[in-house]
Amino acid sequence: MKTQLTSFSLAFLLSTAPAALAQSSPAPATPQAVGTSGAAARDAATTAKVPVPSDYKLVPGDKLRVEVYKDAQLSQSVQVRPDGKITLPLANDVPAAGRTPTELRDAIVASLKPYIANPTVTVMVVETVPPVIYVTGEVNSAGPQALTGKVDVIQALATAKGLTDFANRKNILIRRGSQLIKFNYNDGVKGDAAPLYLQPGDTVIVR
Repeated sequence: MKTQLTSFSLAFLLSTAPAALAQSSPAPATPQAVGTSGAAARDAATTAKVPVPSDYKLVPGDKLRVEVYKDAQLSQSVQVRPDGKITLPLANDVPAAGRTPTELRDAIVASLKPYIANPTVTVMVVETVPPVIYVTGEVNSAGPQALTGKVDVIQALATAKGLTDFANRKNILIRRGSQLIKFNYNDGVKGDAAPLYLQPGDTVIVR
């Protein structure tokens, strides 16, 4: 009888041990960004702010994170398009290229005010692209050029190995976002016109 009770006790202890271990072992924690929750936590885990100077001008290709306080649907990850704009819900198309992040934030706030009372907006630069300009048309070597320091139209055309014989030297166009700027090459070479310095994303069009 004593042998049977001992066997029964041992069998009972063995059967209950896994359950006891399962109850005492803590469940694995779900990783979460510190100081955020829900959708905000996922965004914070995947969004890294790139340090840029306060006067940094946004260019096409820059990747941004736009946060609208307490509105996950309006908060978006966007990229500045080739036309220099970004698109956001309610705000629609907002010009971004050529603006600082602070200036873009203020423009977004102004666009949202008809729909939201006192919107709080944050614009973070997530990724920047090397600044470039483009030269196209009647030049001997068309294509993108790295923009290092101050470069004017004459210098950009020289880097493009000059104009072709068919180029209209008096009516060169610089496309800057939705703006078109005219430049007279002859006046520039003679020094009769002030240097026209290019900005990131500008396209020099020689017809």
